[in-house]
Amino acid sequence: MDVMSSVSTKPYLLRALFDWCADQGLTPYIAVVVDDRAGVPRQYVKDGQIILNIGREAVHQLVMGNELITCSARFGGVAQELTIPVECVAAIYARENGHGMAFEVTPGKSARSDAPASTDATRTEQPVLTTPEKPVTRPHLRRVK
Repeated sequence: MDVMSSVSTKPYLLRALFDWCADQGLTPYIAVVVDDRAGVPRQYVKDGQIILNIGREAVHQLVMGNELITCSARFGGVAQELTIPVECVAAIYARENGHGMAFEVTPGKSARSDAPASTDATRTEQPVLTTPEKPVTRPHLRRVK
């Protein structure tokens, strides 16, 4: 088995875009498809997704590993530990201008029924470059081919 083909580029791209946001003074947001593996406050999940500000001022002890993103964040004034599988991250983007990258997300075996499912079994973690036409506050990503 070729080791290079089994290693996902997704965690490396997430870290690179996080660093780019920090270097530019922008606020990095991630869109997460929530399933049973995602340790996030369920009351903030809408349509099977949660949008999280992962900027240095919003979270503490952020660790962006190859398999998991972990951190501590406050929701309604209460500190909570977050555990987000990298495979559940659908996008990372800058809040101020919407620039970022989107990813295909294939729900895991423990995916909840209300999480969006992929209809194409051949989809993979192919990044999608984005160039929004105006600043947005929610992900507004356009597929560029």
